[in-house]
Amino acid sequence: MATIFSRIVAGEIPCYKVAENEKFFAFLDINPLVKGHTLVIPKQEVDYIFDLSDEDLASMQVFAKQVAVAIKKAFPCIKVGQAVLGLEVPHAHIHLIPMQSEKDMLFSNPKLKLTDEEFRQIATAIQAAF
Repeated sequence: MATIFSRIVAGEIPCYKVAENEKFFAFLDINPLVKGHTLVIPKQEVDYIFDLSDEDLASMQVFAKQVAVAIKKAFPCIKVGQAVLGLEVPHAHIHLIPMQSEKDMLFSNPKLKLTDEEFRQIATAIQAAF
């Protein structure tokens, strides 16, 4: 059975897409820690990020860097943090999180509750900067 992320890539589940190429897909986290919190995934369904081939892992990092540059333009921050946890969905993914401090990266923090319109504005801002 396809993961929720594969279903998002296939268009079966809606998302707030910010970027895409032939191998990778980036979309807003629906339970964000901060505005601009984005997930980067391979379109190939792989559970563990380190099971990707060396070439695909390197390409995914380069794609994530391009997304992070766009996030930083759209949401001025000190840095865009990167986290790989991968226990909640069995599909490799990178969290990109705009940071004003290291506390912004704490996954135990309460998640933001954003409206559809706020998500759309955030996605549009990152797309425009990509």
